[in-house]
Amino acid sequence: MYAIVEIAGQQFKVEKDQKIFVHRLNAEEGSKVDFESVLLIDNDGKVNVGTPNVGGAKVSATVVNHLRGKKVLVFKKKRRKGYQTLNGHRQYLTCLQINEILG
Repeated sequence: MYAIVEIAGQQFKVEKDQKIFVHRLNAEEGSKVDFESVLLIDNDGKVNVGTPNVGGAKVSATVVNHLRGKKVLVFKKKRRKGYQTLNGHRQYLTCLQINEILG
């Protein structure tokens, strides 16, 4: 059984007992969060697609921890002009443990 759920503006395919990394959520570590915007549920081959959301469906998860992702280097250069710059960026992430899919 899996579901496609929208979390923080992005869509994720989630299954029970799966860990996923999403953009930083405003929740404490160890707290439970519920996501109501479930777009699709597949229950052993029986697919239920929402318009746009599946009615009465919910995905519950637990916040494992907050962390920062790997550094992404942003390099800009204009040839023959003597211009180049290097910047780094680390995204703030939240690790979620999917507890159950209801629907």
